[in-house]
Amino acid sequence: MFESRKVSFPGAAGGNLSARLDVPASPRAFALFAHCFTCGKDIFAASRIAEGLTARGIAVLRFDFTGIGSSEGEFANTNFSSNVGDLVAAASYLRQSHAAPSLLIGHSLGGAAVLAAAPSVPEATCVVTIGAPSSAAHVTHNFAADLAEIAETGKAEVTLAGRTFTITRQFLDDIAGQHFIDGLANLRKALLVCHAPRDEYVGIDNATTIFSAARHPKSFLSLDTADHLLRKREDAIYLADVIAAWSSRYLPAAAEAAALPPGVVEVSETLTGHLAQQVRAGRHVLMAGEPVAVGGDDAGPGPYDYLLAALGACTSMTMRLYAERKGIKAERFSVRLSHRRVHAADCADCETKEGNIGEITRDIVIDGDVPEAARARLMEIADRCPVHETLTHEIKVRSRLVT
Repeated sequence: MFESRKVSFPGAAGGNLSARLDVPASPRAFALFAHCFTCGKDIFAASRIAEGLTARGIAVLRFDFTGIGSSEGEFANTNFSSNVGDLVAAASYLRQSHAAPSLLIGHSLGGAAVLAAAPSVPEATCVVTIGAPSSAAHVTHNFAADLAEIAETGKAEVTLAGRTFTITRQFLDDIAGQHFIDGLANLRKALLVCHAPRDEYVGIDNATTIFSAARHPKSFLSLDTADHLLRKREDAIYLADVIAAWSSRYLPAAAEAAALPPGVVEVSETLTGHLAQQVRAGRHVLMAGEPVAVGGDDAGPGPYDYLLAALGACTSMTMRLYAERKGIKAERFSVRLSHRRVHAADCADCETKEGNIGEITRDIVIDGDVPEAARARLMEIADRCPVHETLTHEIKVRSRLVT
């Protein structure tokens, strides 16, 4: 079961920082995620990575830096050093409230920030950077046209991603004095550098510099055609899966979750995406959701997909057991199913004559040298699978409110 909580804690400047803590039922480790420059904790890449890690037993804290999103403070008074301070404050919050973070993850400038903050989080055993610059000063390319005004007047209003921010001279002075790259040789933590070769904001040469400066154990992950913000869902999903698998090597082993009794299924909201659900059956953990087109975020198969899967699996299993018992040499059974709503009046063999009814089409393929008579008998047996009989006979669903 997953839980997603809104939390807050004091940042480096004293103001409260808005955060979200995604926690599995029995977390084996905690991760800390730092977002990109002027982004926020709820960008898709952050939420998807959190979802992927929590599914593997790793809790994730993601927060808005001072002056960003719902966090207190003025952005104009912040800089790279204050971001690093906020990260250390977030680590302290986890240390005091749950457990110190074992995994630090940073996206873009957040990647540079976690590299700078890592020495101050001794419990962290591994660090991940995503599209990170090798120098904090790299961020100035976002407002290069305003640098002269900042130098002359001390500040300038700049537009980034459709929003206006105040950039001050102290911000520029601070990033000019950052040299976190020099400390990577003594990082003493596993490092995963993730970067897209065609990153449109932070060139791949930055990844080369970071990777070369660090010592082993270090790994590099090419994000292929992904853009800097990982806007494509498949890119974020791929990255989340790799981070979860890679970090598992350096984190405590996952505790085996207690299996549910046979015949019991538990479904609960993950709270990491709209309509996203976690499904537990026995010792198995699955995801369910709805497509983006109908308001979900495609976290997994939909409810009707699982219904069709149950019928298809039951059909194939029942046919296989019958074939084995009767010595029928069927090589393979395949079942393809679809569901739709139809007008009852258009169904000649339906008892219901008004309104709509559900109709499932089940196409069955029997591979192998099976005589026609045996094929016909197997098709009859398909209708006797327990799920088929459940769907076609009266069934009561009795709901109880559990407190």
